[in-house]
Amino acid sequence: MTVIDLESYEDALATYDPVMGLEVHVELGTRTKMFCGCSTELKQDANSQTCPVCLGLPGALPVVNEIGVESAIKIGLALNCEIAEWCRFARKNYFYPDMPKNFQTSQYDEPIAFDGYLDVQLEDGEIFRVQIERAHMEEDTGKSTHVGGATGRIHGASHSLLDYNRAGIPLIEIVTKPIEGAGARAPEVAKAYVAELRELIKALGVSEARMEMGQMRCDVNLSLRPNGTETFGTRSETKNVNSLRSVERAARFEIQRHAAVLNSGGTIVQETRHFHEEDGSTTAGRIKDNAEDYRYFPEPDLVPVAPSRDWVEELRKGLPELPRLRRKRLKEEWGVNEHDMQSILNAGAVDLIVATTDAGAPSDQARKWWMGELARNANETGRSLDELPVTPAQVARVAELVAAGDLNDKLARQVLEGILAGEGDPDTVVEKRGLKVVSDEGALGTAVDEAIAANAAIADKIRGGKVAAAGALVGAVMKATRGQADAARVRELILEKLGVEG
Repeated sequence: MTVIDLESYEDALATYDPVMGLEVHVELGTRTKMFCGCSTELKQDANSQTCPVCLGLPGALPVVNEIGVESAIKIGLALNCEIAEWCRFARKNYFYPDMPKNFQTSQYDEPIAFDGYLDVQLEDGEIFRVQIERAHMEEDTGKSTHVGGATGRIHGASHSLLDYNRAGIPLIEIVTKPIEGAGARAPEVAKAYVAELRELIKALGVSEARMEMGQMRCDVNLSLRPNGTETFGTRSETKNVNSLRSVERAARFEIQRHAAVLNSGGTIVQETRHFHEEDGSTTAGRIKDNAEDYRYFPEPDLVPVAPSRDWVEELRKGLPELPRLRRKRLKEEWGVNEHDMQSILNAGAVDLIVATTDAGAPSDQARKWWMGELARNANETGRSLDELPVTPAQVARVAELVAAGDLNDKLARQVLEGILAGEGDPDTVVEKRGLKVVSDEGALGTAVDEAIAANAAIADKIRGGKVAAAGALVGAVMKATRGQADAARVRELILEKLGVEG
């Protein structure tokens, strides 16, 4: 890979002011494609979910997916946009091997939603408003697989395979207005914006917005201008960035790269860039002229879309609580600070904790298990929390068993381990592994007597007033009962038998 010179981030920001534009594509979770009845189900045989419409065969006529339009309106409303009273589709003409019609059905100068904003919260609590230019409907392309090369890209490949199953899947493209005034925090703002947008999309129920699966991807446009000036610099466009961390890294890298080029007397080329996950760098793609001519013209085979005001207002009334407001409410209800709430959000645990409390667990217990033992397992296995084979109801049952005194924390961890290993629900794991707390007073009394007899010197210290030494005897009893005793009750019994006030 070509080595690219970079300016230090601090020096770049001392001289230049970054301006960003973020274009986010969201794959809608409809059952069928945007303009035909083909299934959108993933992982089917290549080219098995196609028809004359999505293949662009002569004489085939498209029909707009109503749920796709409804989803677009919901997104527009949640982004505080104006919803068009009348809009239409256009043909965006350009050659791309995996675009079977040789044009993309999209929206050009008449988007369904426009002039909105999204308030995003940065890690220190600051609120930054990102202005939205538009949100418009379009369709996805197919998928190219380049075979025979070392990088998976077309360069060096011996041949390419085309799968049109994805062609025609509904997309919403959300385009920001130029994001100015973020300064050194521009990469953080980019990450926070995409994160907030992802949470909003998921809350609306219009897409799972899983970036690692390509259901949501971001193009990061960035330019620099000398501090104190107003004219925008030449921009680069880093394409198809598919994680929050990568959005931040791509913006940061481009700031440093642009500054290095400008400081050396060079000129920024307006081009697309490829992002590389392994080192956070970008490399050149294709040149993009200032005046791209896609030869847009109105799609002659589709009627205009004119959502009634009554329908729009009905959808507005049905919007869920927006993520930032919901997080604020939950933060207050749970009694956590901003840092802890951010950690919960970063872990993707908010919905899981809510579902666990809905299943009957106290919120502090739900947070404890999801952010503790389960988060550790997710990190070790390289999975997200919602990919773990454990349900909120099962976690709530574990918390219930702890509260009832049937499990202590150590045993509860073993129960979760069993659930994750596929051994069954909590009660089944407890039964199979024999994990219930020993609560029989006679058995506990015997174990305590044996611990006192085996540790006479420690017992004498306790009788002499060193109550803290009881911890050693508690440990001995816990070892003897394989961790299945109630430690608090064991301590009480030890002090009672030694005639010491606790």
